[in-house]
Amino acid sequence: MQLSPFHLTPEELSALWLSIKVGLWCALVTCVPGILGGWILARKSFFGKTLLDGLLHLPLVLPPVVTGYLLLLALGNQGFLGSWLKETFNISIAFNWKGAVVASAVMGFPLMVRAVRLSMEQVEPRLEDAARTLGAGPLRVFFTVTLPLAFPGVLTGLILAFARSLGEFGATITFVSNIAGETRTLPLAVFTYTQIPGGEEPAFRLVALSVILAFGALIASELLAKRAEKMLGK
Repeated sequence: MQLSPFHLTPEELSALWLSIKVGLWCALVTCVPGILGGWILARKSFFGKTLLDGLLHLPLVLPPVVTGYLLLLALGNQGFLGSWLKETFNISIAFNWKGAVVASAVMGFPLMVRAVRLSMEQVEPRLEDAARTLGAGPLRVFFTVTLPLAFPGVLTGLILAFARSLGEFGATITFVSNIAGETRTLPLAVFTYTQIPGGEEPAFRLVALSVILAFGALIASELLAKRAEKMLGK
């Protein structure tokens, strides 16, 4: 029986929900370190800052397959960190959905950092100085002045990390393989269907779905950022 363009098979639904699950976890995992990284690059001056900046943004310019291979060397079951996690805590990251989250988080992290950094650089330092003169400590200044004013950038970074996760392919397939129901996200499912006879229709459905999700995430990012800026009086 031929499926309609809007009807998804259980395998396609599995890929969809797994992609959303991985994307949400990706945004959650990158949130705190992304804010910290963006704040350090925006507000601190120190020896080696250029090197740190380059390292944080390295996944943007490295081939995703290289990133996935490095993750496999480090966090694979035989990797120097992966074997320790397996033996000590019985935690396995490679070849399961948690590894897909790690791969997506690594690839989306630079986008999060960059959005936060640009937003924090627009926060007027005199406002932070004024809060300090009123007796606020560094943490209070950060949480009551810097972070609220930079919130639109934080929100943008989270949505961009989520959107990047939806399109992640190279690092994911290299690190966690292409396992149906476990690591087969939308991009991997599209690739799988293009390799089998009669897979054109499901591949097209998933491509259309991927475009809708990614475009929706970008539109949501823009609308929410503008709304946050309006609420903050920018």
